[in-house]
Amino acid sequence: MTSDALQEYFAPASVAEAVELLRGGDATILAGGTDLMPQTQAGRVRFRRALVNIRHIPELGGIGEADGAIRIGALTTVAEIMESNVVRARLPVLVDAGDHFASAQLRNAATIGGNICNASPAGDLLVPLLVHDAEVELASDVGGTMVTRRVALAEFFTGPGKTQRAPGELLVAVHMPMPAAGHIARFVKFGTRPALDISAISIGVAGVLRDRALTGVRVAFGAVAPTPMRGRETEAALEARPLTADGIAAAAAVARAEVRPISDVRASDWYRRELVGNLMRRVLTDVAA
Repeated sequence: MTSDALQEYFAPASVAEAVELLRGGDATILAGGTDLMPQTQAGRVRFRRALVNIRHIPELGGIGEADGAIRIGALTTVAEIMESNVVRARLPVLVDAGDHFASAQLRNAATIGGNICNASPAGDLLVPLLVHDAEVELASDVGGTMVTRRVALAEFFTGPGKTQRAPGELLVAVHMPMPAAGHIARFVKFGTRPALDISAISIGVAGVLRDRALTGVRVAFGAVAPTPMRGRETEAALEARPLTADGIAAAAAVARAEVRPISDVRASDWYRRELVGNLMRRVLTDVAA
């Protein structure tokens, strides 16, 4: 963990102390380290002047319900999300996504904040968070005063590995509205092997199910565009329309046309589109059953 640029190490005990250290932007944030450390070792990321270890800040942990919303602290690990009674009762699709997340060892270290800030188009937690209308809470130090702002996750990603987080900001928590009665959500991921694999594609679908039709539809895709993306056209094709065989086939065709995949070592453009259409049909058939 050495670098010509790395000169100082800090382990703040509070968010206020952390954002003061981050002011100016010449610092690298360390949380779980499951993305940061391999990337620095591979030379894809360089440490900045200061390394700020945020692992011991109590305010960044915890999962709770308040004022009609659910808050997940940025340091919450994937394993903690999967074990949470709140998540299991309110956001079970996050448990499903966690079950596809790397290995048990990595789930015990990887944090939700790190998965978001890494901004991989294939990030496993990002698709289910998108279909739950997640917002990220960011904190920074402005003139000696801590200020916070929220950004919708659907607008947070700007490119592969890039987000709207400014260099001096710290992701504090993720917030999601409490799902309404009758709300359902599904997540599906496809990779070249069933475990320890980056997804070739992933799909999330959510909405309130009544009389075999979805309202308030949310659709999201992973690994099919430069960023995790909302499927706005697919949402419109599904909104309040009966999930008949014809309706499902039509929505799957819209999804296949809406995504913008590339060809790489995991899958070709054509194959990813075929996967999106076929898996969307499978997910919607399951919802309608």
